[in-house]
Amino acid sequence: MKIIKRNNETKYVLLELLAVAFLAAGGIFVKLSSLTPVSTGFYRVLFSLPLLLPLAFRGLRILTKKDVLILFLAGVFLAGDVALWNLSFSYTSVANANLLTNLTPFTVIPVSYFLFREKIPKLFLAGAAVTLIGVFVLLGGKISPLQSNYFGDFLAFSASFFYAVFILISYRLRDRYESSVIMFVSGFGSALALGVTSVLTEGIQIPHGTEQLWPLLGLTLCLQVIGHNLLAHCQGKLSVNLSSIVCLCQPVIASLYSYFIFSEVLSLREVLGIAIVIAGVYLVKAQYSNKIKK
Repeated sequence: MKIIKRNNETKYVLLELLAVAFLAAGGIFVKLSSLTPVSTGFYRVLFSLPLLLPLAFRGLRILTKKDVLILFLAGVFLAGDVALWNLSFSYTSVANANLLTNLTPFTVIPVSYFLFREKIPKLFLAGAAVTLIGVFVLLGGKISPLQSNYFGDFLAFSASFFYAVFILISYRLRDRYESSVIMFVSGFGSALALGVTSVLTEGIQIPHGTEQLWPLLGLTLCLQVIGHNLLAHCQGKLSVNLSSIVCLCQPVIASLYSYFIFSEVLSLREVLGIAIVIAGVYLVKAQYSNKIKK
């Protein structure tokens, strides 16, 4: 089996930050979609398949039946993440949803240690803790610990588990396949799971007109075709633990969107939170030398 050498180079950390920037735009399009949450997720994945096919076509020839099934299963887990995350916006605040869905390191780090024997550098956990503290400081003023939000909070936290499983599966399969192959094949699992769920829970919904289509196309391009695809590519270059911490920059980028696009004012607390997150990610990255890691 071909094993990709993960050098954890800074350029791939920056490339993953670009992927996270596209993923951070997802919440905007979910809010703008007039379709129900699961149907929105279904069309996001469905529209991505013809766009990913030209990128994945050559790599599909080396797929084994076993890996097709594994990728299909990975897609089902991604569908769980998409459905739960989209639904959470209907039952809790945006800040709560963004915080809880970004807790994937709590699953990724211990599982990768026991399952993949991923080594944890000396000060990695300290850097991870600093990053998480920064996220709490950044979002703390907007978090709503209300009983009415508990169900939505549960959905968002559950989404983080489903996404963590998807990350772990795609991370391992990046040893053999390009990211476009992973996203294309897993997309069939996601589309089937989301399609069946949407029909059973929300009924058949077909988007009509530009007003309904453009948020779905925005989700397709920003999340499925560019964001997740680019993130999966970086998983072939970075340790899964380092990658999961870099993903915690998503609330930082979402806050910057709010400032630059929607002219929202950043409080001193939010600026401090952003600075702490950046310091934490820098500390985590500093633990990984440029030595080749498997």
